Amino acid sequence: MTQTTTPATKVAIVTGGASGIGLAIVEKFINENIKTIVIGRDEQKLQSAKENFGELCITISYDLSDLTGIPALIEQIVQEHGKIDILVNNAGINQKKPFVEVTDEDFLRIIQTNLTSVFVMSREVVKAMLPNGGGSIVNISSMASQYGIPKVISYTASKAGIEGMTKAMATELSASGIRTNCVAPGFIRTAMSAKAMESDPERMNRALSRTPMGEFGTPADVAEAVYFFTTEGAKYVTGTVLPVDGGNSIGF
Repeated sequence: MTQTTTPATKVAIVTGGASGIGLAIVEKFINENIKTIVIGRDEQKLQSAKENFGELCITISYDLSDLTGIPALIEQIVQEHGKIDILVNNAGINQKKPFVEVTDEDFLRIIQTNLTSVFVMSREVVKAMLPNGGGSIVNISSMASQYGIPKVISYTASKAGIEGMTKAMATELSASGIRTNCVAPGFIRTAMSAKAMESDPERMNRALSRTPMGEFGTPADVAEAVYFFTTEGAKYVTGTVLPVDGGNSIGF
């Protein structure tokens, strides 16, 4: 369990923060003494995060595809915690399906969770950040936005939208002290991805062969990049998309 001896000075929200990359981001923030509000759908995983990280970890069970409830959710967080300094839009879902088999409903479901909810979350959090003179928003994209990957058309469209939205937000909000950046993870070794790769050695070897650093990343690698964007060290950085992929997006 992470212990703290001094009061937290910042308040962060991490969506999809109860497992994988999101959980690593939460752990990094808490180790840096940031009060972190974790929003997720799996109550068991949320409870486990709370038990592991202690009093700086606040968990909220909420399905972000329910767009209409997001304004009240953010208002409640501000009332209970006073402010929001950092927002990490990490929550997302995927679907692997041949292009011609993707239904309208499939496509819209991915877009709603991965893109529209990020817009709504960001809009409501920005309303809370403006009176405080600034904040940092970090969106999580994907290597799928850097180049074409077959059978993930909905996911790819959503992540390309995230990167475009990041730049538009940065242009509009930076003058108000709100910086917006994006991290695009490559092949990251999580429990879910490890299972997928181990069941498909050919895909794993192909992924490794085009990654110049010759190994998969860890969730902690992504968490370090996200944390950097929230620090004073990045105070002159906004509107960027940072691949954390061992060079995969430029490898051949």
